[in-house]
Amino acid sequence: MSPIRCILLVFLVAVPSVAPAQTLNFEQATAILAASCGKDIDDNCRGVNLDPGRLKECFLRNGDRISSQCRGDYPRAFGAIEQRISARATLSKLCNWELNHLCGEVRQDPVKALQCLLESTKKATPNCNKAISAAGYR
Repeated sequence: MSPIRCILLVFLVAVPSVAPAQTLNFEQATAILAASCGKDIDDNCRGVNLDPGRLKECFLRNGDRISSQCRGDYPRAFGAIEQRISARATLSKLCNWELNHLCGEVRQDPVKALQCLLESTKKATPNCNKAISAAGYR
């Protein structure tokens, strides 16, 4: 595996997961990108910062040089990644009541607050539970 593929794989696996069950998690999206687009990344996007936004821009700029397999797969993979990131960004807003009432003492520590939310799902509102699932934390 090339260094570019290894870095992409490590980056995307290290990023926490986010979205409903019908979408891909980060690991699945990374696997699709590595399998379908690894050579295209090596050939056309060398030196590009390996985050989903920059890779997507590179693929769009080099659309005529990107393989048909990658062209068909990357929109789904990037869409899943973006959906998970968005769900994680809105989690604290959707679980605000739970963070204040069930996890108040640890609210300022993101790791402990998430752990508290996961342990409090039976007391959490349906919207918060959906947000936790959408964010990929369970």
